[in-house]
Amino acid sequence: MNKMEMEEGKAEGSTEDKGVVKIRSWVEFKHLVEDFKPKAIVYNIEQDGLSPKRELTNLRLILPSGPAYYVFLDSAGGDRLRGTGIPLRRDTKGNRYLEEEDVVKFLREHFKREDLTLCSYWTI
Repeated sequence: MNKMEMEEGKAEGSTEDKGVVKIRSWVEFKHLVEDFKPKAIVYNIEQDGLSPKRELTNLRLILPSGPAYYVFLDSAGGDRLRGTGIPLRRDTKGNRYLEEEDVVKFLREHFKREDLTLCSYWTI
């Protein structure tokens, strides 16, 4: 398969687009970023639907590259995210939350690329 076929989302013997691919580990997501060398990574800090307080402790990382959108979801485990280990903060009421600055700093430290754009997006 050549690069043009990858960009068009075509695999050998297939013309189907792969669409969205869920990535199960931070290590796997990191390898994909290193392999694809994307121009951008998109992130979203989301509410934990299982938390009674709906804390902002979930992180969605999206790699729009190659034949698909690769998505890694990370959630809280104690005072850190389980996959990436990004620390969670607490507000004055004791609610845990993920700070956007911490996400950006973490991604910059791990990928060490000044040309990598980090984009936040919000959903309602």
